[in-house]
Amino acid sequence: MEHRRPKTAAQWVSGLVLAAVAAGLWAAWLGWDQQRDVHPDGTTTGPYEAWQVIGLVLTLLLPVCWAASRGYGAGAVPGVTAGLTVSAAYDWSDDASGLFVVGVGMVMVGTLGVTAALVAVIAAVRRRGGAVPRR
Repeated sequence: MEHRRPKTAAQWVSGLVLAAVAAGLWAAWLGWDQQRDVHPDGTTTGPYEAWQVIGLVLTLLLPVCWAASRGYGAGAVPGVTAGLTVSAAYDWSDDASGLFVVGVGMVMVGTLGVTAALVAVIAAVRRRGGAVPRR
């Protein structure tokens, strides 16, 4: 088995590009909606709707899958995680209660876990030559 040197510079570049893409997609999907919805019974929801978060996740799949399939998964995981975490921290930092830190931490842990799992699955499929096992 032949060992290849990691493409360190390319991983850094892919991470930075994906961080910028993630931040841009956050702004496109979530950044414009800052108002909570007040219902007739006085409860509030929002500011985001489910379709906005789903849209963000689905549009992030394409660049993450692309990077992972090209062997840049080591840059994709921290890049996307950093982009979404910084965006959430910036977007939510005006919260007077200070609880935004908990939400930002949840975004960071969730993004890190899901992105790492996706990259691992794509890397495993890539190592097998892209073939899906048949039963």
